[in-house]
Amino acid sequence: MEQFQNMGVVFVGAIVLLFIIVVAYVAPVGLWIAAKASGAGVSMLTLIAMRLRRVPPAQIVNARISAVKAGLDISVDMLEAHYLAGGHVDAVVNALISADKAGMNLDFSRAAAIDLAGRNVLEAVAMSVSPRVLETPKVSAVAKDGIQLLAVARVTVRTNIDRLVGGAGEQTVLARVGEGVVSTIGSVEDYRHVLENPDMISKNVLKKGLDAGTAFEILSIDIADVDVGSNIGAKLQTEQAEADKQVAQARAESRRALAVATEQEMKARTQEARAKLVESEAQIPLAIAEAFRNGRLGVMDYYQMRNVMADTDMRQGIASGMNQKPGSGTEA
Repeated sequence: MEQFQNMGVVFVGAIVLLFIIVVAYVAPVGLWIAAKASGAGVSMLTLIAMRLRRVPPAQIVNARISAVKAGLDISVDMLEAHYLAGGHVDAVVNALISADKAGMNLDFSRAAAIDLAGRNVLEAVAMSVSPRVLETPKVSAVAKDGIQLLAVARVTVRTNIDRLVGGAGEQTVLARVGEGVVSTIGSVEDYRHVLENPDMISKNVLKKGLDAGTAFEILSIDIADVDVGSNIGAKLQTEQAEADKQVAQARAESRRALAVATEQEMKARTQEARAKLVESEAQIPLAIAEAFRNGRLGVMDYYQMRNVMADTDMRQGIASGMNQKPGSGTEA
């Protein structure tokens, strides 16, 4: 009987211990005491409700304690709602503390919106207090005289909290600055003017208001380095001359081919005419014989025609002898 009583006591003790453990987990007494001691009191029911809503009480309570100690009044409901929305409670609270110490006008709603937009709100506040320097890659531009210049610009920017949500990022700022550098160098008559006065680029680019629509405010643009590249104008002229030469060669080749074709055609026509002449001359004896047979040509007529032909040959021989240069003939 006494053994059953001892077992009952042990069982009751185990139940009480389990109850205490469950209560200690559900109702974080340590956090409740820490919040009370820090002046950022949170009710026990609120802590238990956080457990039930799967919100880590330690993260919410510690963030509220930090805010209260820094002089900021941020309610537990606001912190819990931001956590449930997928935000970073610690980052928002730290950003609010930094902004308050720096004298910036930043409230919890705006900081939470910046955080939920995917921006690093703490880094944004830090860049507002301490500006950041962005460096562009080497920007290639060509002056009007055809000389290529390679410029590197350093852009000092500061975060604009009012335009942080929905504003363009760093890549847009760098792209706009690069475009401004290209247009400024391209408007210069002589590349030496840029080498002598590199600040003309920064002054001209700053006038364009490149930070419009971005999450940053451009404080200054400094040209860190300017290098002389290749002579693009001379290279383009050389390429154009080579292209013109190839076009001229192609046209000359076309004219030559046309001349060759014309010559071949003339030769073919000449050969055809000679063939027709030979054929016609071959028909003459046949025509004379036909004339004898038909009585249209007599013997005297034939001899007279032969005399005319001989006289013609003689005249041609005399004419060719007279046209021959002196001394060109052979001695008898």
